[in-house]
Amino acid sequence: MHIEKISEIIAHFIGLFEMTTDEMRLRTNYAEGAGPGADGPALPDQDAYTAAFSSDLQLKDYDPGVIYKSGSYDIEYGPARHLGRVFEDSLEKLAAIAAKDIPLPHFGDPTDIVLTDEPELTVFAGPGSAISHAIQVNVLYDDDYLDMTSSVHAPRDTSFVIEQLADLSTKVEIFTPFASLHRTDTYDGALKIAEDLESYIQNAQNTEDSGTTSLGTDATHNFVRVDPEVNDTVYVNGKAETDIPVLDDFLPDRGLAKLQEEPDDNNTSVEQTDPTGNSLDVTAGANLLVNVASVINTGVIASVTAVMGNYHQVDAISQTFVYSDHDEFASALHASGHSAEEAGTVAKNIALFEHSTFEASSHADTDAAEPTFPSSWRVSVIDGDVSVVQWIEQYHFVSDNDTMTVTTSGSETTVLTGGNTSINFSSFFGMGMQYDLVIIGGNVLDINSITQISLLYDNDWVRAEDGADIQTGNNLIWNFASIHNVGTDSPFAAMPDYIVETQKAIEDRDPNMPEGLSFDVNFQGYAGLNVLYITGNLYDMTIIKQVSILGDSDDVTQAASAILDINPDATVTIDTGSNAVINIAEIVDYDSFGQTTYLAGQLYSDAILIQGGLVEHDTTKPQPADDRLANEVIAFLDNDDPGGSDSADGVINAGHDFSWSSAHPADVMQAMVA
Repeated sequence: MHIEKISEIIAHFIGLFEMTTDEMRLRTNYAEGAGPGADGPALPDQDAYTAAFSSDLQLKDYDPGVIYKSGSYDIEYGPARHLGRVFEDSLEKLAAIAAKDIPLPHFGDPTDIVLTDEPELTVFAGPGSAISHAIQVNVLYDDDYLDMTSSVHAPRDTSFVIEQLADLSTKVEIFTPFASLHRTDTYDGALKIAEDLESYIQNAQNTEDSGTTSLGTDATHNFVRVDPEVNDTVYVNGKAETDIPVLDDFLPDRGLAKLQEEPDDNNTSVEQTDPTGNSLDVTAGANLLVNVASVINTGVIASVTAVMGNYHQVDAISQTFVYSDHDEFASALHASGHSAEEAGTVAKNIALFEHSTFEASSHADTDAAEPTFPSSWRVSVIDGDVSVVQWIEQYHFVSDNDTMTVTTSGSETTVLTGGNTSINFSSFFGMGMQYDLVIIGGNVLDINSITQISLLYDNDWVRAEDGADIQTGNNLIWNFASIHNVGTDSPFAAMPDYIVETQKAIEDRDPNMPEGLSFDVNFQGYAGLNVLYITGNLYDMTIIKQVSILGDSDDVTQAASAILDINPDATVTIDTGSNAVINIAEIVDYDSFGQTTYLAGQLYSDAILIQGGLVEHDTTKPQPADDRLANEVIAFLDNDDPGGSDSADGVINAGHDFSWSSAHPADVMQAMVA
């Protein structure tokens, strides 16, 4: 700290040092004979320095800093008190009168004094809106080509995989009606989303049969349920269950990143005399796609909430998966069947709705003879609408279509062309201010929506010798969604008159707290009330959208090797499956800390669950890649049609989601050749 003080002194008095330098230069010039001219003005003599000079000022070291003393906490935030300060109160009242604008005539008596200002309620500024938009996109192209032989094999055209995935994406639209919601920051936009959700739910209710309805497709399962049960019911692929499946029980063994074994404490040397084995281990799948999103919202919450308008509450979950796992072994068709179990792929849509009430600690004094109620209040006001929006979108697009021609080499050979891992993780925790009473002058929109889409194309072609261990399935598709509301469990209560009087008192800036608040049982034991008044609307909206698309169509050919004649015990393992596509989303929405919500308007509360799944049996045959230019190259290089025919501008429609266009291609030279 002493060094900093010295630095401050130098910084502040650097000008004094420069003046001293200039003065030394003047002295040098004077010593050389330069002086004032004979015709110059006469300068007055300086006052002579006397030894009797003295000063009463005390010299102190320079100490930079800002001295600040805050106001009294009791005055600004403390409850009202009745203190018996007669003399001091009289002085304060006289000072207040003196500060008033008192127009007096030139000739009059003291009875003509008129006070123009009335006491007003002190209003504090409330918290503002909280809006967050998060978009996470992973795009990976890992189409590998490997040839371990000396022969020349034509590469494989894998563009058909992209075409098949695009076709599958159009088929899932019937299961995901809320996937096209547009990001918005306005109340009108949020109201439009709420109206679209309610319109869809009402149409589903009109066609509902015993609580469930079908979408009318040839899906493995499709399930729509309006007002699903909460807390004890878990919906798995359209069926109500009591237990939540555990992810670890279904994850495929990818054979990668195994835990390191404990080292052997034995100090004896280890010697191996057996010759090196002849094995070939090929892993072309084992891809992992994970989307994880968690939102915990405690924005504007209170023990008691009063809504002067309407209350819209909508919870929606839509889940769907589509996969094709049609494998072919040595030109012999391997049927996939019509179920996930027969196809070697496990696909699950898991949804859960929960509701609970937060039990706040009681402020009442059980030992007191009479219960106490609040006698003062502190009011915060927000003019206009308040929005609490969390919008999360997560995307995966992974292409891992490998083409390999492998052979045994007389040693242990491991080939890994898959094993890609793509993870999106987003976690949001919004902690706002807690109030004892929140009054909303307009409407409330409380919307929670989760959309999950999983697409997998895993059609493989494997040609291997007899005795090879081949794994082409063992895939997992996992969609898990949970919406948990914390708030009022009982029906909404009617609006009491004293809440309306409270709203009017705040608008009129009346410092006197309405008497009705002092006798509300919800405020028993409170010394004072912390009140928030929102003049406009409140919309609390959490939207999560997760899309995972994986193309893993592998073509593996095991070429014959002369080494097999020498070592017939060669071990060949080929795995083109073992992929995992996982979407996990959770919303925990704290609507209230208490058990009372007053409502003056109408209540709209709906919940809907949509679960669907399709199993495709695509039999598209891959074609060898030819020497023709790709469509992308033609679009960039061929500006003029040599044939002179008419041409139209090409339009690429990527939908309303601009996140795909922000991804960079894997080929870093693409921008150079374009």
